[in-house]
Amino acid sequence: MSDFATFSDVQALAGKVYSESEQERIETLLPLLCDTLRTMAARVGKDLDAMAQASSAYANTLKLVTCDIVIRAMRQTPDGDPMSQESQSALGYSWSGTYAIPGGGLAAAIMKNDLKRLGLLSQKIGVIPLWQSPTEST
Repeated sequence: MSDFATFSDVQALAGKVYSESEQERIETLLPLLCDTLRTMAARVGKDLDAMAQASSAYANTLKLVTCDIVIRAMRQTPDGDPMSQESQSALGYSWSGTYAIPGGGLAAAIMKNDLKRLGLLSQKIGVIPLWQSPTEST
C-alpha cells in the first residue's frame, strides 16, 4: 500500500518551499496519516485503497484531503502552538487567543470535514435504518 500523497504534492498544494527538516517531518507524517485514515475507514467498512483504484476522482479527493491534513499539522512548530486569532488589551490585563489546532498532534489535525469529504461520516436519523421500507415490520 502506498501513501495517498507525496511530499511534492504537499509542497505544491501548500504553495511554499519546505526546509530539509520540514521535508523529513512531512515524509514521516504521510505514512502515519495514511494508515490512520485506512484504520478509520475500516471501522465503517470501507477500503480507501480499493475506492481510490475504482475512481480517479476519489483518488484525487483522497490526495487533497491528505495534503490538507499534513499542511494543517505542519502549522504546528516546535517553538509553540500557532494561534488562529489573538486578542490583547492593556490596562485591563486581558488576553485571549484561539489555537489553530487545539491539543496538537496529527490526530487533532484530522477534522470532521475531512472525514465527510472521504465519505467516512454520514448522517443518521435516530435509530431508524434508512434502508427499511415503511411497510416492513420490525
